[in-house]
Amino acid sequence: MDQDFDIDVTFEESANESLIASLSKADLKKKIDSLPHELVESARAILVDKRTYSDVSQALGIRQPELVRAIHRAKLILSGDK
Repeated sequence: MDQDFDIDVTFEESANESLIASLSKADLKKKIDSLPHELVESARAILVDKRTYSDVSQALGIRQPELVRAIHRAKLILSGDK
């Protein structure tokens, strides 16, 4: 049985996430704009606009696990750990 859950997912903050958090909003936006196209909108919504995973997944019409994977991938790229 396939179930969708409306939950917000959080991860332990790593050193790489601290690096991302230390960027100015303008620098973060610039770096996000250089991400692969399929990651830009979700990364901007979560990392810059600080929207919830639930809100963004609904707005983009994707399941939360897909959004979580996209944000994880975006954070790895942004921190240089491709």
